[in-house]
Amino acid sequence: MNKKFLLILLFFSCNNSLINAQQEIKNNQFEVFLEDSGDILMVSLPAIAGLTTLLKEDWKGTKQFALSFATNLALTYSLKKIVNKQRPNNINEFDAFPSGHTSFAFSGASFIQRRYGWQYGKYAFLLATIVGISRVEGENKRHDYWDVLSGTIIGIGSTYIFTKPYQNNPIKISFNSNGEIHLLSLRYTF
Repeated sequence: MNKKFLLILLFFSCNNSLINAQQEIKNNQFEVFLEDSGDILMVSLPAIAGLTTLLKEDWKGTKQFALSFATNLALTYSLKKIVNKQRPNNINEFDAFPSGHTSFAFSGASFIQRRYGWQYGKYAFLLATIVGISRVEGENKRHDYWDVLSGTIIGIGSTYIFTKPYQNNPIKISFNSNGEIHLLSLRYTF
């Protein structure tokens, strides 16, 4: 065969291998970043939820958060022991169901949404979704989608059992007038 042809074939073959290797490194770096982000957000979301109640001096909210998060912890770890499901990455661990990272993140996110509204909750839910994705698509692929879905349901469900929307001022006073008729109303919400 022609030496030039062999050199060109060798060049493209090596170049293709280098491109594939670089792509694999980039994919692996993204998976590591995704999994690390999930680990950080799993702690951050509940911490932000709890700290918000303290900063706002929302003592009812603090109690509601404590009850909902304790319920979430109890349900998650009880189910891990009862179900005893092996992790999908074939390591010898039998605590895949439900995803604890996901249940903790969604517990914090749903508390923020339920207590303080969707204006904050939408961002919290977005971050909690990243945690769920990180458990399935991260470097170690620690869960499947059923584990993540169950963690999501437990996190949200345990919050909605105990958490009520925050009302900054339960007393609302309003005044209406149409010329001759004046109406003063007082509304107390409890």
